[in-house]
Amino acid sequence: MVTRDEILDAVLKRACGYEAKETVEEYAVVDGALELVKRRVTTKDVPPDISAAKLIMDGGGVSDMTDEELRAEKTRLLKQLKELDKRRV
Repeated sequence: MVTRDEILDAVLKRACGYEAKETVEEYAVVDGALELVKRRVTTKDVPPDISAAKLIMDGGGVSDMTDEELRAEKTRLLKQLKELDKRRV
């Protein structure tokens, strides 16, 4: 079962944008057996999604959090944003 935190993390990732790696493999029959002849790995930049950002801003579910939980969430999100910035540079 997917937890609430996992869903919020996924929405945050979508709101901030991310990089996704895609692997395409081509096979051919060589001596009666399938063999890998080509592998292409590409990195795609998925841009930030305004709908996900709006969802976080409008209904992120922070109203039922305590001050301590809000501070912890703020720290976690700032750390995650810094890591994303480091990867983009």
